[in-house]
Amino acid sequence: MNTALVILAAGKGTRMQSDLPKVLHEVAGAPLLVHAISSGETLEPEQIVIVTGHGGALVEKAAIAHTERAQTATQTEQLGTAHAVRAAEPALAEFQGDVFILYGDTPFITADTLSRMQAARAGGADVVVLGFEAADPGNYGRLIVENGALDRIVEAKEASPEELTVTLCNSGVMCADRETLFSLLAEVRNDNAKGEYYLTDIVEIARKRDLKAAAVACSEAETLGCDSRVDLATAEGIFQAKARREALENGVTMHAPETVYFSFDTHIGRDVVIEPNVVFGPGVTVETGARIRAFSHLEGCHVGEAAIVGPYARLRPGTELGGETKVGNFVEIKNATIDRGAKVNHLTYIGDAEIGEGANIGAGTITCNYDGVNKHKTIIGKDAFVGSNSSLVAPLEIAEGGYIASGSVITKSVGEGDLAIARVEQVNKEGLGARMVAKLRAAKAKKKDA
Repeated sequence: MNTALVILAAGKGTRMQSDLPKVLHEVAGAPLLVHAISSGETLEPEQIVIVTGHGGALVEKAAIAHTERAQTATQTEQLGTAHAVRAAEPALAEFQGDVFILYGDTPFITADTLSRMQAARAGGADVVVLGFEAADPGNYGRLIVENGALDRIVEAKEASPEELTVTLCNSGVMCADRETLFSLLAEVRNDNAKGEYYLTDIVEIARKRDLKAAAVACSEAETLGCDSRVDLATAEGIFQAKARREALENGVTMHAPETVYFSFDTHIGRDVVIEPNVVFGPGVTVETGARIRAFSHLEGCHVGEAAIVGPYARLRPGTELGGETKVGNFVEIKNATIDRGAKVNHLTYIGDAEIGEGANIGAGTITCNYDGVNKHKTIIGKDAFVGSNSSLVAPLEIAEGGYIASGSVITKSVGEGDLAIARVEQVNKEGLGARMVAKLRAAKAKKKDA
């Protein structure tokens, strides 16, 4: 069955206390909106329509950055959820199939849940509503199911005492055939206290037409909506707990999993060891058998098999580590390729560079890649040796087996097997050190007596 997504993302989110649209606040390094789109993408939809409002240009930019297939529709006035869905109608005018309505601030709807909603549609339900069993139903709308079918959705303030005992609550997520959905929406009225058009009203309208409505249930955690910073922190905790558990179950060792933070797209291979206090930003892949040592931060990088990173290492976007490489303490690498077996062990910055197989980069080495206007590249060949405290001024090439003497400032390329020394010759002045110290001490004593 063909599917399309309508994702509601027009709300300002006043409880966030932020100038940023609510759906662009992040969980695990990605906007809430991206999580919602990713959930829906498991249905392989033909169309994805994002209904925007507050901060619409920013929301559209984030949606398209995730998938160029995203379309946007604008809800010019905030007149309720049914009104928001109707804003997507023109974009879906030619679509034939089921429309799933999701929410840009609800990041955790699973593929299994959406698949079960799809199955309920295939089983004959004209409208399918996603519900959840609430530990504390409170002010949630109740899904009233009778004889296996969804009869109505009752708002808590309008529910009878008997209806308030129901714990199956409305998540707001729905699906229906496009033609049926917009036909039902056309009959929704705003004769309520808020003067808004409520999506939930379509169930009652459907039942009056003798159409069948069904409820599918999921866990309460799946339906968590993020309306405040407190909700955002709760969502982050839920995501991290799930990601850590999955990593452990997939063969990753973590000494203190509660201190490791993953992003929404982190990929970790089997037999990887992750020590305490490691943070993975977006875009990280770590291959089998690698070890990420404590207090390291990785983002936008690829770590090859059996590589060792850290402790206290920072891998920035564009970093490619080959197998069995070593990146040690207080090393920062950016937009650089480190080939198999190369070592960058201590107190070093490598930026815009290629480091050949088996090369050794000494402590305190810096690739001077920026001239104040442009970035330049450093190429270091296979088995080259760069001595400690060297500055490599790009653009620069050190050929295979090249050797850089410690303390050198290298500004010219170095040939294969050559030794480069670029430092002032040492001069020893006999006895001058002792005389200088004596002079300084005398001056200090004189100043103290004065």
